[in-house]
Amino acid sequence: DPQGHLSLASGLKHGTSQAKSIVSFFKENTPLAKLLYETPAGWQLIPATLELSKIDALYGSDPQAAKLLKQGLAEELSLTGAPILIDCCPMLGVLTLNALLAADKVLIPVSADYLSQHGVHRLDSALNVLEKKLQRKFERRIVVTRFDSRRKLSFDIYDQLRERYGDLLCRTRIGETVALATSPMHGLDVFAYAPHSPGAADYRALAKELMDSGFV
Repeated sequence: DPQGHLSLASGLKHGTSQAKSIVSFFKENTPLAKLLYETPAGWQLIPATLELSKIDALYGSDPQAAKLLKQGLAEELSLTGAPILIDCCPMLGVLTLNALLAADKVLIPVSADYLSQHGVHRLDSALNVLEKKLQRKFERRIVVTRFDSRRKLSFDIYDQLRERYGDLLCRTRIGETVALATSPMHGLDVFAYAPHSPGAADYRALAKELMDSGFV
């Protein structure tokens, strides 16, 4: 994601990763293993920068461009076998197509509001089109975030998503909490910042649900 929010939330500041980011992979074919940073929380990350927003223009309509990340990750997985999470924006450009083609599973977060609900409908439709074109299935789950139990709208959005997507919608809802809002400011995930907070409990419950269902 060119906004680099995951990088910022993980304690990496803008400007510190310009020479060592995912941009180098797309522009210079730098091996992914050489772009890894160790985060303060102890896991590895390849940062993103705003320069990443130029990749769509760089590759244009090149049909092979969408396969670059899949090829790069295949080399990395052959060395480590470690699970990999890919954070991407919802717009279906070259970057998101790279993420989708490289992924085994797709987890779609949707805020408990009308515009986000509309966005997930469009993304789901786009995935259905891609499935037919590529002749492969995208196993996916949808998780509601920023759920506010004080608002009727949050319950309405969740119920409408449940009616439309059934078991594709996770039963766990990620609440709107102070810890989740403030932990990125400290460059820490919520488990390191506030391990006993409701937000951390929600994400633990989500992880358990995804593992119990066999999704991960």
